Amino acid sequence: MESAIDTHLTCPRTLSRRVPDDYQPPFPMWVARADASLQQVVMAYLGVQYDDEARRGDALAALRTIVGTFDAEDGPVHHDLTHHVDNRDHHNLMVVAYWADPAAYGRWLRSDEVAGWWESDERLHDGLGHFREVVAPRVDQFETLYAFQEQLPGVGAVMGGISGDINEHGYWGSMRERFPISQTDWMQPNGALSVVEGDPAKGGRVVVRGHDNIALIRSGQEWIEAGEEERSLYLDEILPTLEAGMDFLRDNGEAVGCYSNRFVRSIDLDGNELDESYNIGHWSSLDKLERWAESHPTHLRIFTTFFRVAEGLDKLRLYHEVSVSSGSEQLFEYVNCHPGTGMLRDARVGSHA
Repeated sequence: MESAIDTHLTCPRTLSRRVPDDYQPPFPMWVARADASLQQVVMAYLGVQYDDEARRGDALAALRTIVGTFDAEDGPVHHDLTHHVDNRDHHNLMVVAYWADPAAYGRWLRSDEVAGWWESDERLHDGLGHFREVVAPRVDQFETLYAFQEQLPGVGAVMGGISGDINEHGYWGSMRERFPISQTDWMQPNGALSVVEGDPAKGGRVVVRGHDNIALIRSGQEWIEAGEEERSLYLDEILPTLEAGMDFLRDNGEAVGCYSNRFVRSIDLDGNELDESYNIGHWSSLDKLERWAESHPTHLRIFTTFFRVAEGLDKLRLYHEVSVSSGSEQLFEYVNCHPGTGMLRDARVGSHA
């Protein structure tokens, strides 16, 4: 059995683990692997928002415009597409893209095709909302966990490899202990979200400054190849519990340290739904995410349901990835989005606005 932390990222541990050295997990799970050349990744959530179904075609066209920029040499290694309706009844289309090289991402971001489109006055007047939420964690600042071993989604597609059975799972605290940086660092946050440009209440362009160790979780479910029994397991047993937990965080997240929570459905370029969904949660700290996961009834029901079915999973694919990032490696920008979007809800507005 392997450690979730790859050998080249292992160092003398100064912070102790929650379980004894002879701990044996209750069932097999795996993590993504990459060679030592991978130093940092970029996770970009690029969104289009609209409140009128009549604008769906325009929003999908904007989504395709964003995806079209990926064909350039510095485009992402992997991307996928999602849709969700938020608690203000706005539709949100998102491209979720991953780069293995921050320098390539920087060149893509500054290219005429991308910067020209984003910075154009047309974004202020096209009747849509636009946003980009980007974090760039180092390889010691994120962890993954999969109940399967092939065709890894999300950041796993960037990393390209898979571990053998790993030790750090099946107990509270194991998420943190899969982070390489957890060997020596508590990953504590500092500061608060603050608006540094614009005013969310007035619309237009708004920039939010983050802070060190904002935690981002993507937790996914895919039932594309699942048979009737597993589809029923997901749709009838897991999904209702999952939706209750995700709706709680969407509507009440501020009280528990969750800045933003979106439960999204995967789509194709034409907006057709796929048999895949995932949650996207931004948290003020990894600690707040842990506290909710360990204590809130909605998540405890999700966790116990997973434990009950995990060993029997065949084609139902469950996974997650969790990262923290430095404040200097974050970008949160919004154009004409409603003030409850993403980081806007909890960002403090300064005297500049």
